[in-house]
Amino acid sequence: MSSIIGNRVLRREDRSFLTTGATYTADVDDPRLAGAVHATYVRSTMAHARITVDASEALGLPGVVGVFTAADLDGPTVLPGMVPAFPEPMLNRPILATDTVRFVGECVAVVLTELPVQGEDAAEAVFVDYDPLPVVVDPEDALTDEIVVHTEVGTNLAVDFATLGMATGITDDAFFADCEAVVEGRVSHQRTSAAPIEVRSTAAAWEGDKLIVWMSNQGPHGVKEALQALYGEQATGGIQVIVPDVGGGFGAKIAPYPEDALLPWLSATVGRPVRWFETRTENMNAMGPGRGQVHRFVIGGTRDGDLTHYRLDVLVDSGAYARIGAFLPMFTLPMAVGVYDIPNVETGARSVITNTTPTEAYRGAGRPEATLTVERAVELFAAEIGMDPIQLRRLNFFRAEDFPVTTGVGTEYDSGDYEASLDLALEAAGYDELRAQQARRRADGGPLQMGIGVATYVEVTAGPAPGGDEFGRVEITPEGRARIYSGSLSHGQSHMTTFSMIAADRLGMEVDDIDFVQGDTDLVPHGHGTFGSRSTQLGGSAIHDAAGVVVDEARRVAADLLEADVSDVVLDPEAGGFHVVGSPSVTRSWAEVAAAAEKGLLDAESQETRLCSYPFGTHVAVVEVDVETGHVRLDRMITCDDAGRIINPVIVEGQRHGGIAQGVAQALMEEVSYDADGNPQTTNFADYGIISMAELPFFELVPLETPTPNNPLGVKGIGESGAIGSTPAVQSAVLDAVAHLGVTHIDVPLTPRKVWAAIQGA
Repeated sequence: MSSIIGNRVLRREDRSFLTTGATYTADVDDPRLAGAVHATYVRSTMAHARITVDASEALGLPGVVGVFTAADLDGPTVLPGMVPAFPEPMLNRPILATDTVRFVGECVAVVLTELPVQGEDAAEAVFVDYDPLPVVVDPEDALTDEIVVHTEVGTNLAVDFATLGMATGITDDAFFADCEAVVEGRVSHQRTSAAPIEVRSTAAAWEGDKLIVWMSNQGPHGVKEALQALYGEQATGGIQVIVPDVGGGFGAKIAPYPEDALLPWLSATVGRPVRWFETRTENMNAMGPGRGQVHRFVIGGTRDGDLTHYRLDVLVDSGAYARIGAFLPMFTLPMAVGVYDIPNVETGARSVITNTTPTEAYRGAGRPEATLTVERAVELFAAEIGMDPIQLRRLNFFRAEDFPVTTGVGTEYDSGDYEASLDLALEAAGYDELRAQQARRRADGGPLQMGIGVATYVEVTAGPAPGGDEFGRVEITPEGRARIYSGSLSHGQSHMTTFSMIAADRLGMEVDDIDFVQGDTDLVPHGHGTFGSRSTQLGGSAIHDAAGVVVDEARRVAADLLEADVSDVVLDPEAGGFHVVGSPSVTRSWAEVAAAAEKGLLDAESQETRLCSYPFGTHVAVVEVDVETGHVRLDRMITCDDAGRIINPVIVEGQRHGGIAQGVAQALMEEVSYDADGNPQTTNFADYGIISMAELPFFELVPLETPTPNNPLGVKGIGESGAIGSTPAVQSAVLDAVAHLGVTHIDVPLTPRKVWAAIQGA
């Protein structure tokens, strides 16, 4: 039987999704949730104010079981942050605001009702008196400290990464003294919403002194750890976290929010299970958006195209509290130079507090920001010295024969061939003919101008460096089937299919003979979850290793059954069992071997620490820009994305599709915005330009495999690559379409209004 690895296997998950349907947290029908009450949060309608709350009117409304404010809490009052480098008031977010609110959407009270619809009326009856305070929403304004969000800290500066040793620090212009050409610029990375189709949802119940929590989340063990810190003394019977099917996470569902963390206390207080399911507007206002960085760069080199110096200074908009988003320069700075061999690099990064929703991770989490900026810098440098930007890229790529390579910021890339990805993408695009078409359009002088954008990227997956670990367990049941357990958590990544293929290849079984278990901390004792494109590298490798141990143990048991030396016993996938070399007529099946094992069961676990990897690729975007209106249409999207060794092309292509769509959306339309008073302007899908298939062309995907030596499968992550390469490619394409009109830069999103204004200004 040939290896199943690399074959196009349809997703096993889809059988239930397309028949019985998924079971999301709001759908869970568990006896332990019988008689549950429903939580509705009362949220601040002002971005910064002192408050007093009066819940007396709400208490008398039909169906109201209770109304609670911060003054009522005798349990957890703050949700601890994840990175203790930040000042405590900025780090530890109040579960319910006490005397001050700091962003629109912050929770100030919670109502419990028998029915969800009763909660809406009761929440409106909770009276909140606001004494307005000054508001700051722009991170560059926040840096001046003219308006301070946390007055007890005395500054909006949450952290300077140079003081943490995570940035080299910024010197003066003498750094570029030897450069023949120097270009500088400012690049804005707007806030974007993860916009999962399934909004946040959580339920909590107590079974004696055991706490059970169901949650739409990306990492149940991280949630359990957070709840242990809050309820460990009370939950002496343990804490169980269950993650059912998840309708999208994209980074925003990694860590629990205050709304999640309060439910166990509410359940214990009223003596009943509690459920919570937010509205779309709540999701847009209160779930953490991504991105939110402002970059200033300087790039220098010779006039014949040798890039020698680069400076990247990052300003992060953390929102009102320092959550995951505040720490994302840990991904941005190590990837500052991208695919370019620039020896002299300076980096700096600061995170500041503003009166906006605290930022979280979002697909790519820091790497799209690094890529967009360095690609923009290379394009502008090429224009300055009068060189074709593709030629400039070729001159400065790290060479395939030099890998592993260490960049100017000290990051070690494992494997790559950047020029190959560029060549493959350009060939698939028909680049020379595209340029000829563009020349004809410009000569015609019509309003619809063509633009071609190219971006080559590298990112880190299963990072940041040096890497990490994940739990995997494989056991053989008495029936001769396999059961695999993973601490990773699939919420669209197809772990059931991919991990089953890995196990099947090692065990010599059919994929359908393998059961997959995830998302329950009582069944899977350890794990980290899914984020940072880590799953197959770490979780898949853990399954691979555990399956290998099971095979070795099975050979020893089979040797006793066959009365042979273990070195002579082989696993024969064709026969579905074990036999002595050269004697396939006498075979012992997996079921027979499992029954004869000491425990009546064969099993093994793995949780090895592994190095991260650095996938890469090139994206080519072809756009049409109406220079009279600023409207942009994406006509073609050609991408060549490396994923190391590909386990299943179907799943890799699906991940690429999703990432590309979200990257294009960031380039053209999606933006979370606020007015000067901190009021959200994008509170639903009518206001927020979430992309749809109507705005996207057919994606032209070119495969590429450069296996990594950093894990036994040779795989790299692919879940976020599409969102990293597509945004700068589309931005460059739009700018290329209007470059002949004198436009040199437009920040994303490239809305018609911004493009039209840039043309008029030029």
